[in-house]
Amino acid sequence: MHEITLCQNAVEIMQQFGQKNNARKITAVWMEIGAFSCVEPEAVQFCFELACRETLAEGCALYLDTPAAESWCHTCQQHITLLSPAVLLCPQCGGRNLRVVADDGMKIKRIEIE
Repeated sequence: MHEITLCQNAVEIMQQFGQKNNARKITAVWMEIGAFSCVEPEAVQFCFELACRETLAEGCALYLDTPAAESWCHTCQQHITLLSPAVLLCPQCGGRNLRVVADDGMKIKRIEIE
């Protein structure tokens, strides 16, 4: 389970941000999990609470966004949504000539502090 390491790293970044901005507490964080990241949102929810213990982020609200993998199919000239990173086929025409726009990581998008 690499989610605990990702959460620990995210909390470290949040801590640095909080300290740099003289925060008394980190109250909320918004993160984005890329469609091709192999990160389980449920595991992040669980691990995040553990990683926040005894930090400025203890009790912090976590908001996760998990956007789908968007692609452009050059064959049928349409924007499509991929169902799986393992299957790079257009669900409309079955074409393989795709331009994939999907992240493979986890990003902190916003941090709320007091």
